[in-house]
Amino acid sequence: MNFDLDTGWQVRSAGGDTGAAYLGVRASEKIFLKRNTSPFLAALSAEGITPRLIWTKRISSGDVLTAQEWLNGRTLKRDEMNSPQVAKLLARVHQSHLLKRMLQKVGGQVWQAPEMLQTYFYDLPQDLRQHPFLAQTSQYLKDTMAALQTPSLEVCHGDLSHKNWLLSDINRLYLVDWDSAMLADPAVDFGMILFQYVPRQEWQEWLENYGLEVTPELLMRVNWYGSLNLLQSIKHHYQRGRFTEMNHDILRLEEVLSEIIKKN
Repeated sequence: MNFDLDTGWQVRSAGGDTGAAYLGVRASEKIFLKRNTSPFLAALSAEGITPRLIWTKRISSGDVLTAQEWLNGRTLKRDEMNSPQVAKLLARVHQSHLLKRMLQKVGGQVWQAPEMLQTYFYDLPQDLRQHPFLAQTSQYLKDTMAALQTPSLEVCHGDLSHKNWLLSDINRLYLVDWDSAMLADPAVDFGMILFQYVPRQEWQEWLENYGLEVTPELLMRVNWYGSLNLLQSIKHHYQRGRFTEMNHDILRLEEVLSEIIKKN
């Protein structure tokens, strides 16, 4: 692929599922290149949420190419997702007026509970539709959806895998890969983190580090969106034949949610 870069640059894949991320190298200089990234990357860079944006340009293929500073560092490990650093950075995202204004300006999608649940059921494989516990869980979501109290919609990342958190060598944390960004209930984001990564007995501490008072209403939103996220993850793994990951998610969902479903 022609990146229309100056002479001397060598470009190679930086990995990832989409195949749209690259490392550019020229002598001792390195940059992170990506095709058709989220159009509000400049705002994310200005807020210090992502590594610094260097330039953006449209190349001959018609794609938009962005270049960001290349940082030495690593992605977070699963057991690091319950750190105060993660909670505080996510709170900054959700509370940023600049990010919200810019995402609205570029036509960011608005997602609310009914549309999210409908997306899960769309093209749902029959094996998952008939799975007893998954069917119980989806019925719980249907039954409780009307009681959800939705706060103001904020910028949500939408894909908070531990692989999308970059910790630099100087211990600066960044959140990358914003292709799933949306305007939604912030519980979409922290519900995913709590359900997938944080032991239930540590939820209160994590939410307090984020800056929230733990109430029954808040826990209901966490349980609702966290459950839906795991259902979507199970569907995703099933459709790609990743049955080990799928079974891990089912066990996690049972671990976190089974008592709540029994009470309902």
